[in-house]
Amino acid sequence: MTSPPLSIKSSLPSTSLATCCSSSSSSSSSSSSSSTFSISYLRLPFNRPQPIWLKTPKTRSLGLKLAKSKRVAERFKFEASQMAISEVVEREEEAPMLEEGETSRPRRIALFVEPSPFAYVSGYKNRFQNFIKYLREMGDEVMVVTTHEGVPEEFYGAKLIGSWSFPCPWYQKVPLSLALSPRIISEVAAFKPDIIHASSPGVMVFGALAIAKMLCVPIVMSYHTHVPVYIPRYTFSWLVKPMWLIIKFLHRAADLTLVPSAAIAKDLLEAKVAAENTIRLWSKGVDSESFHPRFRSHEMRLRLSDGKVDRPLIVHVGRLGVEKSLDFLKREELEKMFTGMPAVFTGMLQGEELSQAYASGDVFVMPSESETLGLVVLEAMSSGLPVVAARAGGIPDIIPEEQEGKIGFLFSPGDLDDCLSKLRPLLHDNELREAIGKAAREEMEKYDWRAATRKIRNEQYNAAIWFWRKKRAQLLRPIQWLVKWFTRAPEATFYAVVVNDALELGLLCRGMAVVLKSALTGLRWFIFEGRLQRNRDGILRAYQFGPVAAEAGPRPLSGQEEITGSNEAPPTPDDEEDCRP
Repeated sequence: MTSPPLSIKSSLPSTSLATCCSSSSSSSSSSSSSSTFSISYLRLPFNRPQPIWLKTPKTRSLGLKLAKSKRVAERFKFEASQMAISEVVEREEEAPMLEEGETSRPRRIALFVEPSPFAYVSGYKNRFQNFIKYLREMGDEVMVVTTHEGVPEEFYGAKLIGSWSFPCPWYQKVPLSLALSPRIISEVAAFKPDIIHASSPGVMVFGALAIAKMLCVPIVMSYHTHVPVYIPRYTFSWLVKPMWLIIKFLHRAADLTLVPSAAIAKDLLEAKVAAENTIRLWSKGVDSESFHPRFRSHEMRLRLSDGKVDRPLIVHVGRLGVEKSLDFLKREELEKMFTGMPAVFTGMLQGEELSQAYASGDVFVMPSESETLGLVVLEAMSSGLPVVAARAGGIPDIIPEEQEGKIGFLFSPGDLDDCLSKLRPLLHDNELREAIGKAAREEMEKYDWRAATRKIRNEQYNAAIWFWRKKRAQLLRPIQWLVKWFTRAPEATFYAVVVNDALELGLLCRGMAVVLKSALTGLRWFIFEGRLQRNRDGILRAYQFGPVAAEAGPRPLSGQEEITGSNEAPPTPDDEEDCRP
């Protein structure tokens, strides 16, 4: 017969869950039947939940340690051999969420950003500038530690610190800095941050991690550059594996990892960089006011098209880097396809000029395969341009499969024919181009940097602080155990088993009842249908007859009552009859 569930219950929140399936021999004669039951446990005050390990005879069962006679030990062996754990499932704890409409209190946030979000041209420049802007708007104090080039005197009231930097050995345009000088350490310590947020990977993230550990504050790392993809293009391929090891070290030491897209989150999970519940999405955003179709300019179109404003105009915005794959769309092939359409390189554009360049084009092309998100794609779509982009990195997060052909097109990375097949209809069909551009603009109006920043500070930072506190509690647990050991009181809090229905005595003999009882560390009480049973005989009578046959004085147990008992060892059977069914 199948027995009802056994569970340890408490009014406290659950801390973990284990499910064990086992079979127990039962007989009042020579026949036996299997019983499958599940056991779950919750933590009572001041006790850590202990999983139930019913070991097989090959490794000595817990019952053997309690048996005094050889015959009883042999019986325990037989019973224990019928009980084996087939599965143990531990539920991950999740950080508590704020109620809708709630907001986190103002915090002191130290940002370590490398390279500088004020000088270095990259997609995350806009991300961090808007992030700092809206953190300040929401009342947070912000300190920014970054490389020393181009650090402004003031930026929305944030405290800015420049750190001496050096060029990256294999990519000279990227400045790197450890940011571990005594000056920076003392300034960050004086700032007293509630949380440290560092961009990763890089060199400065090591300094941020060291300072976070020194100051005992939570650290969040946001992953912006997919370095393992870049390495084969700039240096030796054998460096990819060591780089993954470095990334794992950093992000496992962090309390939370932020990623710009689901595709990057998947890559990090496949590489086992961090636990799934500590990898969170940094929602995409775009400044839909700065990048708007209203910035379309005849003068800018004249400049971009070399005076041929009536011709279709393809636009790309980005750094001239190997990883951007600009050599993929070869100039000679474009000129062959579109006779009389020259390529124009504008040089560095910023502010309104950049907004005009986006809005004055007809189609935006993005061949890069290494984008963690692709902010320029968001900006182009916000400017009302249809986009043709490589199906790689974080770009499918912007143009999902169900939206392909409605707000933009994706092509297979490196496949020129596929790219051109998506470009041709847009270049020659004005109505299609305008319809997709309008739909892209409407889609981008949903994404707002203010909302993305609010989600980070109210949800992700709260989760990071919660994970940090949990990790700290785990590290302090041995010390707490030692303190409790030397200062323990005569009364202690223990576990209790709750059975909701009667079990036939044949399902568990006395010996197996002792095994089950002793397998739960600290188990001294047995609760049957809401009544407390104090000893082994009461337990066994409860199995067979129910609470009526329990010792005199059984009392109802309050759901909020703390269960306590003596520290004496559980009784052990003296002879074979103790294990008699």
